[in-house]
Amino acid sequence: MATSNQVVRPPVTKFSPSLWGDEFRYFVFDNEVAKRYAQEIEVLKERVRSMLVRIRSSKLAEKLNFIDTIERLGISYHFQSEIDEMLKEIYNANLKFHGDDLCTCALMFRLLRQHGYNISSGIFENFQENGKFRNNLSRDIKGLLNLYEASHMDGHKDDILKEAYTFSRTHLEGFHPQLNSTLGTQVRHALEQPLHKGIPRVEISFFIRVYEEDESKNDVLLRFAKLDYNLLQMHHKQELYQLMRWWKELDFVTTLPYARDRAVESYFWALGVLFEPEYSNARLMIAKSVAMIAVIDDTFDSFGTPNELEIYTDAIQKWDINQINRLPDYMKISYKALINLYDEDFNKELCEEGRIFALYYAKERMKELVRAYYTELKWSTKGCMPPFVEYLNNGLASSTVYLLITTFLLGMKSVTREAFEWVNQNPRIVEANAILGRLINDIGSYEREKSSSLIAITGIDCYMSDYGVSVHEAMDKLKEMINNAWKDINEDILQPTFPISREILMCLLNIARAVSVLYMQNQDGFTNSEKVMKPYMNALFVESFEV
Repeated sequence: MATSNQVVRPPVTKFSPSLWGDEFRYFVFDNEVAKRYAQEIEVLKERVRSMLVRIRSSKLAEKLNFIDTIERLGISYHFQSEIDEMLKEIYNANLKFHGDDLCTCALMFRLLRQHGYNISSGIFENFQENGKFRNNLSRDIKGLLNLYEASHMDGHKDDILKEAYTFSRTHLEGFHPQLNSTLGTQVRHALEQPLHKGIPRVEISFFIRVYEEDESKNDVLLRFAKLDYNLLQMHHKQELYQLMRWWKELDFVTTLPYARDRAVESYFWALGVLFEPEYSNARLMIAKSVAMIAVIDDTFDSFGTPNELEIYTDAIQKWDINQINRLPDYMKISYKALINLYDEDFNKELCEEGRIFALYYAKERMKELVRAYYTELKWSTKGCMPPFVEYLNNGLASSTVYLLITTFLLGMKSVTREAFEWVNQNPRIVEANAILGRLINDIGSYEREKSSSLIAITGIDCYMSDYGVSVHEAMDKLKEMINNAWKDINEDILQPTFPISREILMCLLNIARAVSVLYMQNQDGFTNSEKVMKPYMNALFVESFEV
């Protein structure tokens, strides 16, 4: 029995230790190898640029397949202006596509929508009779695959794409067990992970391996892709090494053993959003933020008492290092690290860039996140089940997505004050990301939280309470809301009039993709990374391509 001056803590959740040990704590960047790769890449870049010039006068199918190939191989960022010009020409010439080639039509539709062109889904009516896709299309495996991939670009008014999804998936599921070619490999992969909702760097790694086995491969493109992948991987591992050095110096593993040790997973999260070399600062900022958020989250969920957490929340709202004296010793550790991260690390970077104004927005988002955590704590300690609408409104902030989006913008040098103000108003595409983050997390972590000794309230519980439905019915409703959030995102990346760049829109899309992959198959891949993320992380950080 506890004495009057003893602190009664909630039972501590036992998280598994980091999968990676010292794997990424030591890394020596090989400048000679990097220089050799970079020199050959420059030569290959000119050869591919010449190919793009020649392909511009080719048939539509050839142009589309070439663009699709270099995008899937991960080298398209070297030729963005050339690709944009070609797609603009293709869009203007095919507003009313009347061809009978399903493969070309579906590929064109997906590529154009991915690049922001609002091409009508009505182009698929050419392949229908009485509102149904024609049965003679069911043997066109490549056409079905492209139709399936295209169906994930749907908006709220694209009913034909819902039919396209059902038609293509049904027939592909029937075919894939007997397909042994590289096409079969792509079909099986797509059924598990559609391209549009996948993490770009992960999908690039997969496609290079598939393309290598393709009899019709272009050896120049393949070598370029491998060299570029390996060179970027070296830079990514260098960044990961820098992150791990910072994490080791914090020594949370020793001083705060109740918290998750997920620094490597935090970097994977960041790399999932932007992999190109110019975003190094953004990746490190977001990775440090994610690792720090996990510690704060676990302080609320797994260790802090209600009284301590009330003071902790208030101290973070005041954002003053002098507040540290109000906190118990263990909280001083994370509080000091949080203040230092923003007021020293991030502040230094932004001062050098003349963008110190941006720090205000990130701090306010961090305060908002902690307030949301504290609201959830009050619900739990009082045994209060809030209405679903109230839960979701708070949950958009506690999803961490608002903070993560703002933190990413910190590291993007071209981002203006106007863009921060726009994001701060939670426009539809930003809110849709937060809905995905909250509800996918709720579904993915539901079993873990229900089996723990914590009194955790999720959107599933609130929905069941409000509407008197079963767990299964509540999950189905949340999945419907997730699907609608994806439609919001898909619509808002089409030639927007927002005061932001396409670069930021792609960042927002990639955040949605990363959330979806980390919590796929109803699992919390961030917390239990061995089950979901380990093969992806091996591909991105451990395995390089032979060149």
